[in-house]
Amino acid sequence: MPNPVQPRQLANPLVVAVAYDGLCTFEFGVAVEIFGLPRPEMGDSWYRFAVASIEAGELRATGGVRMIADGGLDLIATAGTIIMPGWRGLDQPVPAALAAALRTAHGRGARILSICSGVFVLAAAGLLSGRRATTHWRYTEALRQRYPDIAVVPDVLYVDEGTVLTSAGSAAGIDLCLHLIRRDFGTEAANKVARRLVVPPHRDGGQAQFVERAVPVPHERARLGPLLDRMREEIRGDFSIAALARAAGMSSRTFLRRFAAATGTTPAKWLLAERLARARELLESSALPVEQVADMAGFGTAATLRHHFRQHLSTTPAAYRGMFGTAPASPDG
Repeated sequence: MPNPVQPRQLANPLVVAVAYDGLCTFEFGVAVEIFGLPRPEMGDSWYRFAVASIEAGELRATGGVRMIADGGLDLIATAGTIIMPGWRGLDQPVPAALAAALRTAHGRGARILSICSGVFVLAAAGLLSGRRATTHWRYTEALRQRYPDIAVVPDVLYVDEGTVLTSAGSAAGIDLCLHLIRRDFGTEAANKVARRLVVPPHRDGGQAQFVERAVPVPHERARLGPLLDRMREEIRGDFSIAALARAAGMSSRTFLRRFAAATGTTPAKWLLAERLARARELLESSALPVEQVADMAGFGTAATLRHHFRQHLSTTPAAYRGMFGTAPASPDG
């Protein structure tokens, strides 16, 4: 057996997923898969998991599934982390007892996560007032209209507000849960879980929820695919729109339109995201000085790297390395 991960000790490792009649099966499955499976390779400090039903007796879940939960709302009172895996309908009222239990849990310091439409439960409980939050792109306008005191962020995979975290469409719940593991146990642990799930270990929370066309049509893929690979390989390069368009065999206007259709963003934003990802990888896995990380990731100077980390990740390279790094850091900032 591989050496177990040596995680930071959690004050309360109990994760409780909320179940309800009409349960969203996929979103609930995400919580079970990530937090509920035995993971002996993670050591003795890993999460514990339970399911709390808000109704007594047998519950129905999407797809003809029926289930009986471990316990009731009393489990929420003991949880360190609570997951709201979707909700049975935007127009379905949230039981007052559930809202009160979530408020009480949050008040004593529990973290509360929502996946997809579960954000409407958190909103009804008053936990998102004055905070940023996201949900599935189909529901963002409804969330904004019903709860104008929430700063709805429509085009991200998840939003981390510390003790309240929200994710977008169903699969974005995986990204948010892996993000929480990274917060709690570090990058190595999150990567191990991601490998077992056979999913990317990290998709940045600021990534667009969807793109107009996920894969370019064949004749565009043949031109854009190698170009994207080249930009990754030569990440320190200075790529102008005109030069990229020539390499793709398109006019600048056509190139920008087709690049956006294929990636959901602009070349500049795509390249910045790639450079931030490269910098994160280097900070997580090496003890290189920040100046060298900045150069290797294409930022040129440490000052530029720090600027983009503050702007896009709300932290500094040194602080990021302190949270997620696995190698001894050099004494720099």
